[in-house]
Amino acid sequence: MTLKPPNSPTSILGCWVINHTHQAKKVGKFIEVTGKFDVNVWYSHQEHSKTSVFTESIPYKDRIRLHYRDEPTSGHEEVIVDVVQHPNCTEAIISECGEKFCITIERELMAEVVGETKVCITVHPQSFEEEWKFSDESSSHEQGHGPGREQAQVRGNEQGQGQNHKSPNESSSF
Repeated sequence: MTLKPPNSPTSILGCWVINHTHQAKKVGKFIEVTGKFDVNVWYSHQEHSKTSVFTESIPYKDRIRLHYRDEPTSGHEEVIVDVVQHPNCTEAIISECGEKFCITIERELMAEVVGETKVCITVHPQSFEEEWKFSDESSSHEQGHGPGREQAQVRGNEQGQGQNHKSPNESSSF
C-alpha cells in the first residue's frame, strides 16, 4: 500500500499497525471479512530536523472460499473468524519520488462455518451384541497372563491411568 504524508519524508524511523477490528458473514460459497486497522509511520522530514507520526486508517474486505460444505443448510450458520496473525508491517520504505511511503502489511485469518447438518444412522431391528472369542479373555489362573491383560495395562498407561501397574507374577481381577 502507498501512503502520502503531509511532509516529504527524509527517513522512516518506525512503522506499526494498531486498532485492528473485523467482522464476517457468509455470502454464497465465501466468507466475507470486512475490517480496518490503523497504520502509524514515524518519520523524519525537513532534512532530518523534525519528526512526525503519520496515521491512516486502512479498510479491507477479504473473500475466503469455503472448501468443504454440507448442502442444504438450515441458514442458521455461525461464522467464526480467528485472527492467526494481526496486521503487521513487514516493510516500510520511501517511494522513488520521495513523497510517499510504500508499506507492506501481512495478516492471517482463519474462517469456519458452524451449523446444523444431517446424519444418517442405520437402525438394526434385532439387538446386536459384539462377539468375543473365549480365547481373547485373560484369566488370573493362566500362567503369565494372556495377551488381553497386557493390552489393557498398556492402554491404561498410555492414557495415564496405569498408576498401579502390577508385576507379571501378581494376579488381579477386574
